[in-house]
Amino acid sequence: MGKNLDILAFGAHPDDVEIGMAGTISKYVKMGKTVGICDLTNAELSSNGTVELRKHEADIAASILGVSVRKILEIPDRGIEVRPEYLQLVVTVIRKLKPKIIFVPYHQDRHPDHGNCARLVEEAVFSAKIRKFKDLDHQEPHYVKAVYYYMINGFQTPDFVIDISDTINDKIESLNAYKSQFVKKNDSVETPLVNNYIDTVVSRERLFGQGNGVEFAEGFLTKQPLLLAHDLLGE
Repeated sequence: MGKNLDILAFGAHPDDVEIGMAGTISKYVKMGKTVGICDLTNAELSSNGTVELRKHEADIAASILGVSVRKILEIPDRGIEVRPEYLQLVVTVIRKLKPKIIFVPYHQDRHPDHGNCARLVEEAVFSAKIRKFKDLDHQEPHYVKAVYYYMINGFQTPDFVIDISDTINDKIESLNAYKSQFVKKNDSVETPLVNNYIDTVVSRERLFGQGNGVEFAEGFLTKQPLLLAHDLLGE
């Protein structure tokens, strides 16, 4: 039996999930929810760092956020496609971890891998509930209640935001774990990530927060309208 998760967040590369929703992950972990992260690739084509170092940094970030599980599927970097073998891999993870809710990157992003990650996981969410679809471990089908989208490089108008004022420092600490990506060194290749990228992300969350009456918030998008479980007054 797999571990039933409340939330499973997919990213194309280690650090995608932290950029988009580390504060939300930390918030829900502290509320007693079980959260997992699944990175589709090792980010082996990244300009800075190595695969081994990136894995180590990802483990540190996961520990900071308190996630229950972190997996890397080792799909080729820049090779994320909706292919039968990759679909089967992702379905296997979904059925094993049985998440209630899944998060993926929003399609509109300067890095094509992020949108491709979303498309592959969307297909897997659908296939995971089909009884006759065979995964690698021959598991029972699993129905995911909802799929939501987080932002990485984008700045879209969110459909909803989550207050992360109490966990913004956890988000910053988890991003700082990726020193190979966000810290400029003498031998660093010049990329947008080594030029105050973390500050830019924090500024985005500050804008989302202040626009909604809190200090910091993370923004999310959805294809379906949100169904409120209570009335608008919260009573």
